[in-house]
Amino acid sequence: MALEMKVPSPGESITEVEIAQWLVEDGDYVDKDQAIAEIDSDKATLELPAEQSGIITLKAAEGDLVKVGSVVCLIDTDAKKPAGSKKSEAGSQKAALSEGSLLEERDREVISSENKKIENQNTKATVEVKATPLAKEMIAANNINTQKISGSGNNGKITKSDIQAYLTNGIDSSAIVGWGGSREQDTQKMSMLRRKVAQRLVAVKNETAMLTTFNEVDMKPIMDLRNQYKDKFKETHGVSLGFMSFFTKAVTEALRQFPTVNGMIDGDNMITYDYADIGIAVSSPKGLMVPVVRNAEQMSLAEIEAEIKRLAVKARDGKIDIADMEGGTFTITNGGVFGSMLSTPIINPPQSAILGMHNIVDRPVAIDGKVEIRPI
Repeated sequence: MALEMKVPSPGESITEVEIAQWLVEDGDYVDKDQAIAEIDSDKATLELPAEQSGIITLKAAEGDLVKVGSVVCLIDTDAKKPAGSKKSEAGSQKAALSEGSLLEERDREVISSENKKIENQNTKATVEVKATPLAKEMIAANNINTQKISGSGNNGKITKSDIQAYLTNGIDSSAIVGWGGSREQDTQKMSMLRRKVAQRLVAVKNETAMLTTFNEVDMKPIMDLRNQYKDKFKETHGVSLGFMSFFTKAVTEALRQFPTVNGMIDGDNMITYDYADIGIAVSSPKGLMVPVVRNAEQMSLAEIEAEIKRLAVKARDGKIDIADMEGGTFTITNGGVFGSMLSTPIINPPQSAILGMHNIVDRPVAIDGKVEIRPI
């Protein structure tokens, strides 16, 4: 029987999605709940799991815009799993290697090499990943396709900086090193998320009367407190004590004192909230995302740090849910990670305000009539 797989609704008000990437090929055998595609909406990228096991027939191409509820593939549920599938071969090879676990390392390498030669006969040869030990750990932890990264280290070796650049911006750092001279250009289609973010930011600039004020804060009391308790804090709560939890708590207290800032305009009405759902702007390979810390006014510093870490990891791994980003009554963005001193952040609609934090720099300031060096 041919099972029609339709695009599920990623969330309210979303009527179409884009096929960002097929994770399987036409005619492949797929298992139930196996991720078969990544679909982009204007809010997030989601994985599409197979509803049943069987042979898959693709009905849409990568980059296609498809309506929610439309058929994107068929699964022949009557088909049997091929006996010589790649997964079966891989399992047999693992079994053979475990049986030979008492062999010397050199002998195991010979067996592994021969198995790879058989598996890749008449196909492209396997490529050894050249990377530093730390880079290899990051590659494994983030499941990175190293073919998309050219190493900037000695002899083309992939370094920690290469991985960090790729995770942060999707940029191959080695391309920056060799930039210039060829006069070539590269054109890539933006994801639906990036296009939507661009449209929203332009709309906000055109439709709102924004005012930016700049204030300086002496960070010495917070830095002293953090340095004094950070080790005990991590030992007790299992998360690091960063600055964002202090910023978030300060914001919730300010919103309590000035509730109209914690609101939105709806036609002729002003809506204010008795809770503080704080959006934290996160840069991810997929684009700018703003996951929300719910009821931040009721959280401790440790709870805020743990929740921010959880949401940031999901966003950077591309596993963020739309539910994690819906709502929000106020947003914090941290331009300090880019070394900036000042900026004019754009309000995240339909919110009424946004806070931009920037780099902390030692500067001479007047304290009780004396000049002192303080982190500002």
